[in-house]
Amino acid sequence: MEKLFVLDTNVLLHDPMALNAFQEHRVVIPMTVLEELDAIKDRRDKDVSREARIAIQAIDKIMFNASPAEIQAGVEIPTAREDGRCGTLSIFADQLISHDSDAPYLDGSVHQTNDNRIINVAMHLQATRPEAYVCLVTKDINMRLKAKGSGLANVEDYRRDRVLDDIEYMAKGYEQISGDFWAGVEEVETVRDGAQTLHTIDRARHPSAHLNQFLLDEHDFVGYVRNVSENRLQVLDLSREQLMHQRLWGLKPRNMEQAMAFFLVQQPHIDMNVLTGPAGSGKTLIALAYGLHAILEERRYDKLIVARSTPPIAEDIGFLPGTEEEKMAPWLAAFDDNLEVLHGNDESPFSSIEYVKDKANIQFKSLNFMRGRSFNNAYIVIDEAQGLTQFQLKSIITRVGANSKIVVL
Repeated sequence: MEKLFVLDTNVLLHDPMALNAFQEHRVVIPMTVLEELDAIKDRRDKDVSREARIAIQAIDKIMFNASPAEIQAGVEIPTAREDGRCGTLSIFADQLISHDSDAPYLDGSVHQTNDNRIINVAMHLQATRPEAYVCLVTKDINMRLKAKGSGLANVEDYRRDRVLDDIEYMAKGYEQISGDFWAGVEEVETVRDGAQTLHTIDRARHPSAHLNQFLLDEHDFVGYVRNVSENRLQVLDLSREQLMHQRLWGLKPRNMEQAMAFFLVQQPHIDMNVLTGPAGSGKTLIALAYGLHAILEERRYDKLIVARSTPPIAEDIGFLPGTEEEKMAPWLAAFDDNLEVLHGNDESPFSSIEYVKDKANIQFKSLNFMRGRSFNNAYIVIDEAQGLTQFQLKSIITRVGANSKIVVL
């Protein structure tokens, strides 16, 4: 069955390269969508206007040499598919749809939204192409409800780059094994590597285990997955006592989850750590403690960069005076609080904090000024990352240069 996908404006703003996501099927862009993109590309909101311009350029790249008739019929979208099959992109002149068509019609007057005109395109195609699968793709929940209520059979959300809505479904970084880890293990190869003990077992015993994951049983065994091959699993033998006795800048773990986080942030081969957990679970404290330890004691990095988004929680208080660091102070008070925790027992806590800030070269940065920069020999902490969009987070991660580590909280 031929498939036609009618795209809403918000799909192209969400993912400007969405045209390449529909494989060998037909993509239809209503004229109203082009009008909306044209209005959005000149907005003051730089992020949204940039996405609109990228989407317009992507459409133009496909239709650059096409004639008006070809644009309405459908222009092939270049593809990298092995079978060579490619989809088509066409523009539908929705201003030509009128009340006398066979499709149910939503009022398209100026008093109605552009959403109705886009829904009308999908309704018209559904009525005139009964043999085809016609689907409206939109990120707008209310628009999906309106389309279904108008009789449109197929309405979908754009899910190609779906980010997990519920943090519970993210990988936890560890797997709790009921009973004894060694029960049922028929063959094991154990080698000593300095002070470390490595076990190699059959991967079929734990098929879902992944690299850098912890395996915990109900006794005292704690394993850390060092290597995964097609049939074998290499596990580093760690004891609970060993993990619970770790120390970072005077800090010690209070539970097993914190102990595992202590261990992971210290691994030099891991360039990026993601720590999740409720408020007060020690994410910022652990990240900051290791940053100070790595810079001041191990001399592994040259500077500690702390960044976070700066949305106002309540009423905006207007422009803040001072330098970038002084402007960021209200949002980064949490890091000062954590520095106070780490140095609260010092003879002169305030002097210790100021000394550490200067010696560790701690820099507070706003994410608004991250684009175009590159951080080398730096330990970077991104706080409150759940408030970022995927594009903001991606733009930060691509800033990480040579010999740098990023911790996302």
